[in-house]
Amino acid sequence: MLADEALSLFAGYQYSLNRSEHTVIAYQNDLGQFFRFAAQEVGQEPESLTVQQIDVYIVRSFLGILTDQGLTRKSMARKLAALRSLFKFLCREGILSVNPVQRIASPKIGKKLPHFLYLDQVEGLLRASDCSKLLGARDQVIMELLYGSGLRVSELVGLNRDSLDLEGGLIRVLGKGNKERVVPITNYARRAIENYLKMRSDENGALLLNYQGTRLTDRSVRRILDKLVNRVSLEQHVHPHMLRHSFATHLLDGGADLRSVQELLGHQKLSSTQIYTHLTRERLKDVYGKAHPRAKTVIDPLK
Repeated sequence: MLADEALSLFAGYQYSLNRSEHTVIAYQNDLGQFFRFAAQEVGQEPESLTVQQIDVYIVRSFLGILTDQGLTRKSMARKLAALRSLFKFLCREGILSVNPVQRIASPKIGKKLPHFLYLDQVEGLLRASDCSKLLGARDQVIMELLYGSGLRVSELVGLNRDSLDLEGGLIRVLGKGNKERVVPITNYARRAIENYLKMRSDENGALLLNYQGTRLTDRSVRRILDKLVNRVSLEQHVHPHMLRHSFATHLLDGGADLRSVQELLGHQKLSSTQIYTHLTRERLKDVYGKAHPRAKTVIDPLK
């Protein structure tokens, strides 16, 4: 099978799994870069390259070139993940009998602590929308659900009116891998949603609409958040996922157990949630170092 045909087939497979447009395009870009390199390695044009020509040595050479170019381990791991997904798919479909990536080890990446907002910063953003106007009321719903329920942006924009159980204080969310979960919403979020829906006169089933009356996109949510950040004059860069990080951090600070936070976030592995325990520990150490009189000054204990 030609490499271009494999890319098209794989893109269709990813869309069938409800992958976002951004994810599919990123995978296609990384895989396209690899196939162009592989074509050079075998001495032919990319258009005539077949996936059967790819072997472990070409993959290792590709990773070696990326290392020489100074690519970060995180970026290399992302490209290798794209290759793993593609060749695993091709083997499962019977297009290939040998997976050339199977024995390639992933580069080790140190865990980076996620950035979060302090409570007063979040409260400023939650007060920044003009809820007397339709779009302001919608923006308030966005903020209440991103922070109050810890939703991913893709989960937020995918919500429909029939996803809501306002009386029960619950919403049905479609998460990663098409996995559905039910999460609670705050009373603030429930009132914000009720206010927003009362202002709408359309029959669109999507919960969040743009000014044209169509479903809101991930990119639009980012622009809305940027607008609110500017309005309250926050100096740091804030992205929507920071509100999810803040949700988890504030829950743990408030005494929530790790398993409950894992379920609320929709994490498949507990290790994905445990990163927030490191975050809360680091924050407490920072607070302690700045606030306790015996921690402010370093002295020589032998004197």
